Amino acid sequence: MPKVEFNVDRCKGCELCAVFCPQKIIKLSEGINKLGYHPATVKEMEKCTGCAICARVCPDCVIKVYK
Repeated sequence: MPKVEFNVDRCKGCELCAVFCPQKIIKLSEGINKLGYHPATVKEMEKCTGCAICARVCPDCVIKVYK
C-alpha cells in the first residue's frame, strides 16, 4: 500500500498537491505548523495510488511518496 508523508513544519498550505491529486484525498489539516500555516495531509491513505503527482508539484519539496 502506498504511503504519503509530509514535512508538516515546512508546508505552506499552498494546496497545489490537493488540486493535482487525482484521487482528491489531500486536504489542509485544521492544526497549524511552526510557520503558522495549515499543512496538507492525506485524509484517506487507503485510496492513495502512489502516483506521486503531489510530490512533483510541491514547490517546497515537503512530500515523499513510498510505494
